[in-house]
Amino acid sequence: MKTLNYLSLLLLSCITIACGLYSFNGASISNETKTVSVEYFPNKASNVEPTLSQVFTEKLKDYFVEQTNLILTAEEGDLSFSGEISKYEIKPISINSEQTAEKNRLSISVKVDFVNRHDETKNFNQNFSRYRDYESSENLSEIEENLIQEITNELAEDIFNKAVVNW
Repeated sequence: MKTLNYLSLLLLSCITIACGLYSFNGASISNETKTVSVEYFPNKASNVEPTLSQVFTEKLKDYFVEQTNLILTAEEGDLSFSGEISKYEIKPISINSEQTAEKNRLSISVKVDFVNRHDETKNFNQNFSRYRDYESSENLSEIEENLIQEITNELAEDIFNKAVVNW
């Protein structure tokens, strides 16, 4: 009897997921939505890190491909993202008694224009920002790539959540 209950629960779970009613990442994407497009995000910040535009754009594409069944397209997708990197900034945040920085903060902000071609009420134009703190004794050139990866991961997750998880 227990086996029958487990099988029934498993079958119900599979049907629910297959019908697009629920996903484990919380995404709520209509069945008519099939494609996603992500335009290149140029770096318009006053400080330009040469690889940031490519890293961020690819991270956002990858996030949607990995987390959904949507097909990535170069043309305007059912869900469409465009925008720019608006800030890439390094600032001291913790000053010691000798007036030198103990910690620095790398901040990245992205302006995103999102269009949902099947539900215009979900469209948005919003800035997303994330940062990472690091010890000023660390050489930025040695840790910058990892900091950028961590920040762009969080930015992609925030954008994904705003676009399809409805938080």
